[in-house]
Amino acid sequence: MELDRVDRQLLSLLQQDGTLALADLAEAVNLTTTPCWKRLKRLEESGILQKKVALLDPEKLGLSFIAFVQIKTSNHSHEWYSCFVETVSEFPEVMEFYRMAGEYDYMMKVLVADMKSFDHFYKKLVNSIEGLTNVTSTFAMEPLKYTTALPI
Repeated sequence: MELDRVDRQLLSLLQQDGTLALADLAEAVNLTTTPCWKRLKRLEESGILQKKVALLDPEKLGLSFIAFVQIKTSNHSHEWYSCFVETVSEFPEVMEFYRMAGEYDYMMKVLVADMKSFDHFYKKLVNSIEGLTNVTSTFAMEPLKYTTALPI
């Protein structure tokens, strides 16, 4: 789907504030509400605009310990992969999860309250999945940049 300047403006505005009213969005991009609504509907139907969510402050919720977990495995079968992805995806502490190219096969970003909580997560992870040959963790000392806004 081709995005024009107005589509990109709408998406940028929504990335900054998903609660903006239709009338405010329309005014910001110099449209009336009906064509603005139609554009938003088209962006939703195309899957570009997936959902609107609330972003929470993890520190205010007691979740300030960020770990990056890198995993190596010797098992690359489809069955193992499916089971691994399903198992890891069920852990609420896993905020992001990637299959990687390079030295490690998988990487995840884990968010918990503290080292004790991470240790509990780590034990749960390694005892839930057979075939992990190396699990390495690094810990963030200070978040320097965090954004959910895509560079469109």
